[in-house]
Amino acid sequence: MSHSGWRMKKVTLILTVALMAALASAEGDSTRKRSMSLTDCVQEALLRNLDVQIERINPQVSREELRGSYAGYDPTFRVAGEHRYQLSGGGFDPSIQFNIPPTEGEFDTLSAGLSGGLLPWGTTYDIAASVTESVSTFTTNRSDTSRGSVGITLSQPLLKNFLIDGTRLRISVSKNRLNYSEMGLRVRIMDVVTRVEKAYYDLIAARENVKVQEKALQLAEQLLSENKKRVEVGTMAPLDEKQAESQVAGSRADLLSTQQVLSAAENALRALINDNYRDYRELLIEPVGQLAAPAQQFNLQQSWGKGLAQRPEYLQAKLNVEQSELNYKFDRNQLMPDLSLTGSYGHGAGGVAVQEFSDALEDFRTGRNPAYAYGARLSIPLGNRAARSNYRASKLAVEQIKLALKRTEQGILVEIDNQITAARVSYERVTARRESRLYSEAALDAERKKLENGKSTSFVVLQLQKDLTAARSAEIGALADYNKALADLARSEGSTLERRAINLQVQ
Repeated sequence: MSHSGWRMKKVTLILTVALMAALASAEGDSTRKRSMSLTDCVQEALLRNLDVQIERINPQVSREELRGSYAGYDPTFRVAGEHRYQLSGGGFDPSIQFNIPPTEGEFDTLSAGLSGGLLPWGTTYDIAASVTESVSTFTTNRSDTSRGSVGITLSQPLLKNFLIDGTRLRISVSKNRLNYSEMGLRVRIMDVVTRVEKAYYDLIAARENVKVQEKALQLAEQLLSENKKRVEVGTMAPLDEKQAESQVAGSRADLLSTQQVLSAAENALRALINDNYRDYRELLIEPVGQLAAPAQQFNLQQSWGKGLAQRPEYLQAKLNVEQSELNYKFDRNQLMPDLSLTGSYGHGAGGVAVQEFSDALEDFRTGRNPAYAYGARLSIPLGNRAARSNYRASKLAVEQIKLALKRTEQGILVEIDNQITAARVSYERVTARRESRLYSEAALDAERKKLENGKSTSFVVLQLQKDLTAARSAEIGALADYNKALADLARSEGSTLERRAINLQVQ
């Protein structure tokens, strides 16, 4: 290529770069920038992440179901009123040769009460009160009487349904499921926080890799410029210039790839910390700080202790065992005979009738004409196949769910062991990658000096530039992997919220 042709190509390249910079500047005017620390991103995610918002509803649903389970203690209030008319026809009685006149009667009845009531210890009760006024007419005689009564009936189971019944089982299970759903929310929040943390590290790494590729492109262009001068003065072969041009083109391609990775990392973090991607699409998140490799002491036994004490999945598995044992306790109780003490008390029924409703209601207050009864009731189902089958099935279910708990425990121990190993190896890899990068920088500097003195070739320098770029990218990747390994270890231990100083209170 002639010197004038190269100058024209150079001018065209400068104009193209200037145009791209102008477009980027115009686009940047509409882009919102926001510096966000990892803590900022986590707080945004706790407020706006859709997975967290969805999971947060489950404890509310469980709480309503728990309230509904107490409905078994709600009695039914009943009130009724009735007016009844009755006319009995008279007739002739031949035995006494007498015409019997018809009888006319009217009856007004008002009743109220509570039925189906249940107390927390299994006692059932029924309260009833009624007032009846009767008006009857026979020939010229008119009778107007009123009667009132009130009473309560109780039944207390002594065997079946004594320690536990259907209502108490539903309440206990609902409490258990409420705790389970709260643990589920904790699981979801820990998962989201871990994902945000890892996405944040990926974003920092992607931004650093873009800088590395920009530096690689700058080095490649600098070498190309130097080689062109050497070719012009005749101290270097044109092939070396072509190799340098190839390196520049490859570096541009690598830069575009890292920019694409950066865009994907930004989108991944945006999707985690908001519930309206359209609004966040133009938000440019600028991470605060750089990737570091803080040394950390690992203790397998302590991590195991944390995992079995704090890991919400393990606590959920224990709640499943508790629920299964509640069902087993109920089914075992249902094998027993139905033995109940019964009793009733009331007053006002019978005795002397009065004329007015008010007089009958007075019987409620004074307690005249009391009556009571007590006794026992025994019911033994013959065969009782359904109860026996339910008992055996629930017993097997307890055994199965305990094995599932043991499996969950073992899985957590293995996972923590693997995560500690991964964190240790990642830390050691950071040190190795840093040393590799330092050696690559030193080797490139030495080889460039040799090239300047004519004791090396452009090919060797280009290769060392590639090695340095790879070493820098590898070091960034190792730093990101180590930080992500620490996040995964905290998740395995169940200490994610504690690590990020998050106080979770489910209301």
